[in-house]
Amino acid sequence: MALSIPAEEYMDPGHTACHGCGATLAMRYVLKALGPKTVLSVPASCWAVIPGAMPSRTVRVTMVYTPFAATGASISGLREALDIRGDTDYNVVGFAGDGGTADIGFQSLSGAMERGHNVFYIMYDNEGYMNTGVQRSGSTPFGAETTTTPIGSRRTFKREPKKVVADMMVAQGVPYVATATIAYPEDLVRKVKAAQKIDGPKFFQILSPCPTGWYYPPEKTVEVSRLAVQSRMFPLYEYNMKHFRLSRPNKPITVREYIAGQDRFSHLTEQEIASLQDLVDERWNRLLQLEKDFP
Repeated sequence: MALSIPAEEYMDPGHTACHGCGATLAMRYVLKALGPKTVLSVPASCWAVIPGAMPSRTVRVTMVYTPFAATGASISGLREALDIRGDTDYNVVGFAGDGGTADIGFQSLSGAMERGHNVFYIMYDNEGYMNTGVQRSGSTPFGAETTTTPIGSRRTFKREPKKVVADMMVAQGVPYVATATIAYPEDLVRKVKAAQKIDGPKFFQILSPCPTGWYYPPEKTVEVSRLAVQSRMFPLYEYNMKHFRLSRPNKPITVREYIAGQDRFSHLTEQEIASLQDLVDERWNRLLQLEKDFP
């Protein structure tokens, strides 16, 4: 029986995000899964401005704003304080972008996970520092143009592979790790609800396409998100120490088909597209092997 998405809304209309923002859908589905007893810690990021200017806000749960690098430390402190008060039934959630997770906040994230706090850390992955002008992050994929990796005469697009924080959290032994995306809300909600049952740290990497920084029409956000999974550019999986389950695309496509509608990749040559495909295939094969290593 398919999981139904809860009808309750904990996010109001009227936010200040760009049209077609995938990160707003990520927040909406996460809150639907977690419910009203949730405390959010949000660092400098798109979501630091999406709720609107104080005293207005878009979400109906408590929000705490924290410095860029401190999300992991913030949720550790919030968890300890709530537990001391006896409010152990509250969900404590760090909701940070890829810049504040893969780069600036990685040490804080790793420390929170290592200490074993009963928290959620959710990385909404729009593959760049989108709030400050579409700069390159560690999570930006190979081949993408950003404002700090412009094409120009030197063709200085992102040369390094995407840093996948979820894979790093699996390697660290975090009790629950999952990847998800807004094109498959039932899968996202199911995974969040499954993670709620685990007493310990939980890490999610949610692909949240950004029309402003990826250069595609805003009405295509869900489609782009779906193509990311079908091309295996963004595989969906679930890990909980006892099993690793990798989702197979129901309609596999090539990397070329995925990037075709995004102008951030429009400069790539045939050889460079082939290199990107090789990177995707190599990671997919590693994930297949990881799945085999679990009973």
